[in-house]
Amino acid sequence: MSKTPEQILAFVVEAAEDKKAADIVSLNLQGVSLIADYFVICHGNSETQVQAIAGEARKKAHEHGVNIRGFEGIDTARWVLLDLGDVVLHVFHRDDRQYYNIEKLWSDAKVVERV
Repeated sequence: MSKTPEQILAFVVEAAEDKKAADIVSLNLQGVSLIADYFVICHGNSETQVQAIAGEARKKAHEHGVNIRGFEGIDTARWVLLDLGDVVLHVFHRDDRQYYNIEKLWSDAKVVERV
């Protein structure tokens, strides 16, 4: 049984929270972009933490039977991207998040409030 974008969003955010990701922001891209329905953006304070956050999200995707379309940047752990189709996770190293500032780039998207 396939997961809805909202179900994928929930387990991706949960994975980030489980690994103590900082400043987790979820953006609703529906009606703004065809890339994905949601972006989840967060950061870790070290390369090890960035890898742990991305690894936990990848593990949860496998547990939920969600196909991983792309997984980039894990070796350098400065900006890791996990593409789950409807949801894309961006995990930055703390030092790089402000530089790329993708929240500003996607400022037309609405922030998803946590339940």
